[in-house]
Amino acid sequence: MESARTTTGTGTTQLPGWAGAAVPLAGRPARRRPLVLPAEWAATPLTVVMPTYDEALTLTVVADALLALPLPGLRLLVVDDASPDGTGQLAERLALRHNTPGRPWRMAVLHRPEKAGLGRAYAAGMRWALAEQGTGYVLQMDADGSHPVVAVPELLGVAHSLGAGLVVGSRYVPGGALSTRWGLHRRLLSGCGNRYAQTVLGSRVRDLTGGFNLWGVETLRQLRPATAGSTGYAFQVELKHRALRAGARAVEVPITFAERRAGVSKMSLAVQAEAAFLPWRLRLRDLRELRDPGEVRAVRDPAGPGGAHRRWPDGARAADAPTHGPQAVRRSPHRTAAP
Repeated sequence: MESARTTTGTGTTQLPGWAGAAVPLAGRPARRRPLVLPAEWAATPLTVVMPTYDEALTLTVVADALLALPLPGLRLLVVDDASPDGTGQLAERLALRHNTPGRPWRMAVLHRPEKAGLGRAYAAGMRWALAEQGTGYVLQMDADGSHPVVAVPELLGVAHSLGAGLVVGSRYVPGGALSTRWGLHRRLLSGCGNRYAQTVLGSRVRDLTGGFNLWGVETLRQLRPATAGSTGYAFQVELKHRALRAGARAVEVPITFAERRAGVSKMSLAVQAEAAFLPWRLRLRDLRELRDPGEVRAVRDPAGPGGAHRRWPDGARAADAPTHGPQAVRRSPHRTAAP
């Protein structure tokens, strides 16, 4: 199909012992203009889940650029962890501007009462997105401008043309790149951290740690993101690893990862420690399953039966995955219910 010709040098690598496959699509420079998809693909319901914490300086630019893409099915869900700089309130105003009464919503806001980790924010947003009727794909994306908005149509086109359950916007396949403004220390930290996770898990997905990922809803439902044990950036590694173990097909598309437009990194020492220990925890779990393949492990979904959830006036349900204590969740008052 037309979009399948936007990449060259396609190669397939079977992950040893797994049903999942990583397919790097490489050999071409990053796009400067959005790919124009066939009308049917462009209209696919796609929910972008965007966690925010103190992103008031960048959110407007990123949200406006996303909602201006030639993707009429695209919707933006901002998941704000009570940002002290007013990001949540700014998101409400943006939702009011982008939504039109009587028409399907374009932007919504999910408020969480405290900062509880990137992984938990993504799990809450993904669950909310999956509860929306008709959702076809869910995209993880940062609000700081580091992920290229222009690449979103390409990720969606690749998912359609190759039938992939996961499409990774990858910094580490040929054609992918890091910002030239990154210093040596940041390049080493990112590259070595990614290679470390790859080595421990025996994975040939080259960008395990990246956060620019497109998921098919059936793949995501099977994974049940709220059951992930990671609360920080390690959530990216855990979810991809689980997807491949479950037999999902993963495709990597090269992107240029830019320097954030404003703000500072949220990578605390605790988050780094979690990222360091997680691959070994996942590896040990894999080994236990190999030794006893018939073993059944019950996994409690904190936002499932017995979890905290509310029903909204239009009948849709939003649910959070709290790490501790009660967590109130509310939908933006500025959204319009889809017909």
